[in-house]
Parts: sequence; structure tokens; C-alpha cells
Amino acid sequence: MNNASSKINWYKIAQHQHQLIFNTNNLLEVAVEGKKICVAKYNEKLTAFAATCPHAGAALVNGYIDALGYIVCPLHFYKFNVLLGKNCTNEGYFLKKYAIESRQDGVFIGFQENNTNF
Repeated sequence: MNNASSKINWYKIAQHQHQLIFNTNNLLEVAVEGKKICVAKYNEKLTAFAATCPHAGAALVNGYIDALGYIVCPLHFYKFNVLLGKNCTNEGYFLKKYAIESRQDGVFIGFQENNTNF
């Protein structure tokens, strides 16, 4: 959950959105401040979340986004809402989310200063 009083530190990952090289499933993995982050493009909107599945640790960049907008883990096919991070079958797993913004001066991923993200 986003705490409005928390400061967000922003890190530039690209000068322009078109410089981000997504795989055929519209996913890419970037390293930001020592953390691996998966970035997804769904309906031309960017979202950012933890690079590994919280269930079994599979690399989500090797998964895909289904027609309903869920990131699907390549290992056990667990699905997570890319906007909310919630597991769609209610097993209690949550995908750690990160703020992402496409601005005139670049594409940025944000970490909350207190290290609690969405």
C-alpha cells in the first residue's frame, strides 16, 4: 500500500520509453540499486514489480501477460494482477510493486525511502 507520507527515490532506467527493449511477451528485467525489477508493458501502460515470483522464485521475465492483464509465472503458472500485485486465485501471495513513471526527461522507477513499496 502506498503511504503518502513516504518519500519516493526515483531512478532513471531509460531516456525514452522506446529505448526499453521488451521481450516478445512485453516483459523486461532491469537492475536498479541492486534490485532486480521486472517491467511489463500492458495496453501501452508500464508497470514494475519484483523480478521473481513470491511463490517459488521463478524469473517473471520468462512468463507472460495473459489477456486479462495478469502476469503468469513460468514455473507453476500462478497469476498476479500487474496493477495491484494480488494473486488472482487468493493463495495469499502478493507481488511486490514499484512505482514507475514515463516523463519527458526519461523513464523512472521509484523506491519508497522506508523500503516498503506497494
